[in-house]
Amino acid sequence: MKDRLLIFSGNSVLDLAQKVCGFAGLELGRMLVGRFSDGEVRVEIQQSVRGVDVFVLQSTCPPVNENLVELLVMIDALKRASARRVTAVTPYYGYGRQDEKEKPRVPIAAKMVADLVTAAGANRLLAIDLHADQIGGFFKIPVDHIPGTKIFWQEVKRNLRGDEVVMAPDAAGVGRAREFARCLEVDLAIVDHRSTTDLPYSRIVGEVKGRRVIILDDMVDTGRTLVRAAEGATAAGAAIVDACCVHGIFSGLAVERLESSPLRTVTVTDTVPLSEAAVRSGKIRTLSIAPILAKVIKNIHDEESVSALFAPE
Repeated sequence: MKDRLLIFSGNSVLDLAQKVCGFAGLELGRMLVGRFSDGEVRVEIQQSVRGVDVFVLQSTCPPVNENLVELLVMIDALKRASARRVTAVTPYYGYGRQDEKEKPRVPIAAKMVADLVTAAGANRLLAIDLHADQIGGFFKIPVDHIPGTKIFWQEVKRNLRGDEVVMAPDAAGVGRAREFARCLEVDLAIVDHRSTTDLPYSRIVGEVKGRRVIILDDMVDTGRTLVRAAEGATAAGAAIVDACCVHGIFSGLAVERLESSPLRTVTVTDTVPLSEAAVRSGKIRTLSIAPILAKVIKNIHDEESVSALFAPE
């Protein structure tokens, strides 16, 4: 069946795609993804995909719009080349933070992108830690969503010292942190940040004094939320503060902020290629999702359960 399964990649995650193919025992599909002289995306599939189950990897990370259009054009090319099924694999789903109409006259861009991916011809979506679970409901096609708790669980469990507490950096991340704490069988803490407070740091709900705090979030972008949570935990007496963030965007001065923060380590995955500054940082560690992604792709192709891959041991 290997000849009926092909994996292609856009320009945003070529290294990750090569790793996934290595774990899956496949060669990366041959596809030209470039630009015409005026900047338009140019795609040319360089092998037959007729009747093939195709997975196309592309994170819609910065430059977000360029990578998004690449994904859409690749899907269209594969459908027009008579691929049997096209699964869009978006390790990082851009525009995911615009998932609700939190104030008047703003878009729900996460839904708009879902419509675009579907209209381009995708039959299925595979994503790593969508910003909100409700994004899966924006699609009219099946969505396989791999939460960050599943990615970090085994890695963190191997290094537990017995006094850990998982902390959500804000109210939006409570559900994610609660599930992670449940899997690890440790306590939960929450950052209660209020911009009008007179306190020098955010208040921590939960006991962190003298303990190792693990901050869990879906992404680190500018680093402000993560640093604020780390400073709050340190002010409350935490002995060690580590962080696990699925998507390492590291925009602007994010790396500099993290370097000067109380954080001991920040573990991210390779859903987004790291900047040079992030690679050089002594605090930032990378956990590859390639083995997990390869297993999920194989199970989808073989019409087997995906959730069974993440059942507790």
